[in-house]
Amino acid sequence: MASTAQFSTKDKILGAAEELFATHGFAGTSLRQVTSRADVNIAAVNYHFGSKENLVNEVFRRRMDQMSAQRLAQLKAAMAERPGEIEPIIAAFVEPALDMASGRAGSGAFVRVIARAYVEKNDALRKFLSEQYGHVPREFAGALAVCVPQLGKAELYGRLDFLAGALTYAMADFGLIKRPPGTTEHAHRTRIAGELIRFAAAGFRA
Repeated sequence: MASTAQFSTKDKILGAAEELFATHGFAGTSLRQVTSRADVNIAAVNYHFGSKENLVNEVFRRRMDQMSAQRLAQLKAAMAERPGEIEPIIAAFVEPALDMASGRAGSGAFVRVIARAYVEKNDALRKFLSEQYGHVPREFAGALAVCVPQLGKAELYGRLDFLAGALTYAMADFGLIKRPPGTTEHAHRTRIAGELIRFAAAGFRA
C-alpha cells in the first residue's frame, strides 16, 4: 500500500508540473504552484525530486524514455526487415512521437512542454536532454546515412533537425491541416504521419 501511495503522489506531482510548465514555462512555474495543483506539500516534492531542476528533468524522462524506446525498437525492426529503405526509418522516428501526442500513449500537454524546451533558454535542461537522449537522433542519422550516402554529415544532421521541427509542429496540431469532421483521431494522425514521412523522404533524397 505504501509503494502504491508513493507512486500516486509522485505521478500527481509530475502531472501537475507538466500542465504548469506547458502553460507558464519552466521559469514561470514555482514549486508552490506545483504543490497547490497536485494537492501535496513541499516536503513531498523534495522527497521525490530534491529540486525543481530534477522535477523538470523527470517530467521529460516520464515521456521520453518510453518514446525513445519505441523509436529505437521500430528502427531496429525497419533496418532488419527493409534494409536500405528510407521511409521505414523515418516512420520509426515519426510514428511513436505522433502516437504520444495523440493522447493514446501520453499527454497532449507534453507537446507544449517540448515547445517550451525549444524556445526557453534552459542550459541545464538542454544538457540533460543531450546526455540522456542524444543517442537517439544519432542512431537515426547513422541509419539514414546508409540510405543517402551522397549527403555529408552536416547536411544529414541539418535535414534530421528539419524533420524534428516539422514533427514537433505536427504534434502540436497547430498548422493548416485540421482533423476533418467525422474523422477519428487515429485516422487523422495516420494520414499526417504518412504525409510527413513522404515529405521528409523526398527532402533527404534531394
